[in-house]
Amino acid sequence: MTKAFRLIASTGIHKGDREYQQDQVALIAHPRYNGCVLGVVADGMGGRSGGRKASDQVMLTARQLFERYSPETDDPAALLRTIVQESHIVIRLTAISAEQEPHSTLAAFLINPRGDCHWVHAGDSRIYHFQGSRLVHRTNDHSYVQALVDRGELTEAEATNHPHSNILIGCLGTESDPPATAHLIPQLQPGDVLMACSDGVWHYFSPAELGSVLESLSPREATEFLIEKARQRARGGGDNLSLVIVKMETLVEEKKIPPLASLTPQPTGATRP
Repeated sequence: MTKAFRLIASTGIHKGDREYQQDQVALIAHPRYNGCVLGVVADGMGGRSGGRKASDQVMLTARQLFERYSPETDDPAALLRTIVQESHIVIRLTAISAEQEPHSTLAAFLINPRGDCHWVHAGDSRIYHFQGSRLVHRTNDHSYVQALVDRGELTEAEATNHPHSNILIGCLGTESDPPATAHLIPQLQPGDVLMACSDGVWHYFSPAELGSVLESLSPREATEFLIEKARQRARGGGDNLSLVIVKMETLVEEKKIPPLASLTPQPTGATRP
């Protein structure tokens, strides 16, 4: 039988060394179902206003659809696919009147009250699942260099520093239908950590480094540390940064020591600026 656990969470966002903030991040607690949360990261692309419009549309669409979601009767995987599809359509409509071509990545995870977790992503914003400091699973980017890694032509380390690491082969707002790669964690356990983030964060860390930070620090501390360390490592050339971290901890049942309060708070070949 699964032990009762609580969710402790934090979000973080910083414009890094860019002039404008085009990332968006949210951790949304369901208005009617306790323990049901949606985490979303969207990395907008397409010039000063285009990228921000695109990531704003992702957030608006995700919030509206999640508010209507019922974990008792609705299909969580279908909800996440719909968020991808409807965000894509709205961004495409926005592009008709926009000077720039707006595009956005999307990385979203949904935790149900019973403890199952579903996620979906499009583009190169990532979701990581750690148990303690051990990486259990992460998303594979819809990018040119990830395709090279999948074919065995590059290592993960080589891909990070590849000159074409900014070329995406799928995201929201392109002429082609966006990718929507899904994943299921049947049952979250105490010690599990989920992190969704834009490439402005993950680009500067190995999975081992991320695991160590997420295990040893609280979500809020980890969020602050990762943003600060990524900015140092970028040496003045860093992208926007956004992340959301959710940590599962065993529920403390000792009456004399109550638990701490939870913080619930491009066409194919699209190229990043």
